[in-house]
Amino acid sequence: MTKKDILISIALMCLWGFNFSAIKMGAEQMDPILLTALRFTFAVFPAIFFIRKPPEALKYLIAYGVVFGLGVWGMMVWSITLGVSAGMAGLLMNMSIMSSLALGYFLLRENITINKIIGAFFAVGGLLASLLVDDGSVPLKALPLALIAACSWSLLAYIVKSSKTQHVFAFSVWGMLFAPLPLIIFAYISKGAQPFIDFPTQLNSDICFSILFQAYPTTLLGYWIWNRLTVKYPLSTMAPFTLLTPIFGLIGSVIFYNENITPMKLLSFALILSGLAISQWQFRKAEVCKI
Repeated sequence: MTKKDILISIALMCLWGFNFSAIKMGAEQMDPILLTALRFTFAVFPAIFFIRKPPEALKYLIAYGVVFGLGVWGMMVWSITLGVSAGMAGLLMNMSIMSSLALGYFLLRENITINKIIGAFFAVGGLLASLLVDDGSVPLKALPLALIAACSWSLLAYIVKSSKTQHVFAFSVWGMLFAPLPLIIFAYISKGAQPFIDFPTQLNSDICFSILFQAYPTTLLGYWIWNRLTVKYPLSTMAPFTLLTPIFGLIGSVIFYNENITPMKLLSFALILSGLAISQWQFRKAEVCKI
């Protein structure tokens, strides 16, 4: 990679990490599901009018929108509202290593290498360590939602791969068209009309910043940069950069929310990030585990 692209990649991970603090800023003041619906509404409009619809089947676009909107970010933002800190949210999202391993093996018939299995064990150890964090940054009631978000992230990758799209950015934008409506329906089913009634009185500069930051720099600009780089460089080169996201997420949480960094939290970070790093190692002759 060129030095310029390395710096761009690091800056992008910083943007995505700090996004968790921006999410928390909005989710603390309004309904989290409605907040997420507004994020995707602004991410889609008006951009969709300038991007040609990709040729992939409609079912893939719908599945992408529902999973990305409700599954990934709807559940993650909800978990943040229930108490998961911005720093730990970024880390728990990376637990997708486990669900990715399972989806790859059972649905895509991918080989499971020894380093991926070892990495998964490290990640599980990190998850268990996060359960022992006693400063309130990983409440037990919110953990299932964060893990659903992580699993949904893996499912999202499976949907994109199954679609065989060659127009990743256009596919993402048009897929996100189907994200707001399920979120709005879910918000209404879970809490009735109250979130919609309260929204006009809740609207302030913090909420506006949270929505627009998530929609434009994080989603549109971020995914455009990421897709451009993944086309230019091998995925094995780009994937390790994602390890920086939870680190920047924790830094952002410390800066904006004074998150306490405990030894158990550091252990959880070390185990999960080590697991991700090990799973990304490339061997000339990777041993395949026969299971």
